[in-house]
Amino acid sequence: MKKYIIAAFLLAAAVLIFPAIPMAVPHTRKIAPEPQTATAENKKKLSEQPYKVLEVSTGEILEVPVRDYVIGAVCAEMPASFHSEALKAQAAAAHTYAERQRMHEQKFPTPELCGADFSTDVSQYQGYYTKEQAKQFFGADFEKNYQRISDAADEVMDYVITYNDEPIISAFHSMSPGMTESAENAWGTAVSYLVPVDSSSDLDAPKYTDEVRYDREVLRNKLETAFPGIVLDDECPIWVIVKKASESGMVLEADVGDITATGAELRSALALRSPCFDVRYEGTETIFTTHGFGHCVGMSQYGANAMAASGKTWEQILRHYYTGCNIEKIS
Repeated sequence: MKKYIIAAFLLAAAVLIFPAIPMAVPHTRKIAPEPQTATAENKKKLSEQPYKVLEVSTGEILEVPVRDYVIGAVCAEMPASFHSEALKAQAAAAHTYAERQRMHEQKFPTPELCGADFSTDVSQYQGYYTKEQAKQFFGADFEKNYQRISDAADEVMDYVITYNDEPIISAFHSMSPGMTESAENAWGTAVSYLVPVDSSSDLDAPKYTDEVRYDREVLRNKLETAFPGIVLDDECPIWVIVKKASESGMVLEADVGDITATGAELRSALALRSPCFDVRYEGTETIFTTHGFGHCVGMSQYGANAMAASGKTWEQILRHYYTGCNIEKIS
C-alpha cells in the first residue's frame, strides 16, 4: 500500500477486497483531515442533509439521502451474511466516514469533486451501491440481504463515532494478522485512537494466509514498474529481504534490490493481500505468504463479526477497535 498523507491527518486506506464478497474492487480511500469544529446544532443539521455524490462516469452530482447512502455503503463494504451487530458497527463506521468527509469538504473543497462531498470512485472514496446496483450485486438474495442491512443501519443511523467531539477517521479492513496496526506504522502519522488492539479471532478467518508466487522475470517487471530506477542484481537470487516488522506483523522495512521499501509499498507493487508477509525462495520463484487482508488499521471486519458472534454489541465492537472514542448521537 502506498502512503498518502495530505496535511496532518489525511490518511488513505489501501486495497480492501473482501473474500466473502465475489467482487475485486481496489479501495485507496481518502480520509479527511481534521474537520472544522461544528456545534451540536450544526452537526444535527448536517446529518439531516443529503450527501452530494459525484458520479464519475457521467459528471452528475447526485443527492443521496443519508439513510440510503449508509445502507448502500454497508452493501458495498461488508458481507450481508455477517452478524447484525457487526453490520451495525460497519454502518456506524460508514456514516462517520461520510460525515467527516462532508465537514472537511465544506471547509476545504476538493476541486475535482465540483462541490460534492465525495465521488463514486472507489479508488479514492468509500464504496457505495445504489439500490439498483445492490439488486444486481445480490441477485436473487436482494430482498433478504437489503432488508437485513437496512434493519441494522436503521438501528445506528443517529450515531457517529467521535474523538474530541469530532467524527473520527473510521478506518476499517477485512482482517488483521491477529493484531491491528497503528496508523503511525501504516501511514506515517500517529492517530491516538488508531493503535494496535487484539484481533486474534482473525486467525480463523477464511484465507487468513495467502500465497503469491512470482517467477524471477515477472517479479523483475513488477518491481521495476513500481520502483523506477531500481537496480536488481542478476547475480543475486534474492531481491526482497524483510529487515524490520512491527509487533502486529506489518513489514516496516525491506531491502528491495538497491532500495528500501515498506510492506505497504510492496503490497501495492505486487498485489499482495496484506503488508504483513513472509518471503521465501524456491528455485527461480519468490514466494510471499501474507497474513490478514487489508491495511490492518482500525476495525477488522472479520474481527467485528467474531466479537458479535460471541455476544458483543456494536458499541463494544467500535470501542474496542477505536481506542478511547465515543459514540455520539447526532440527531
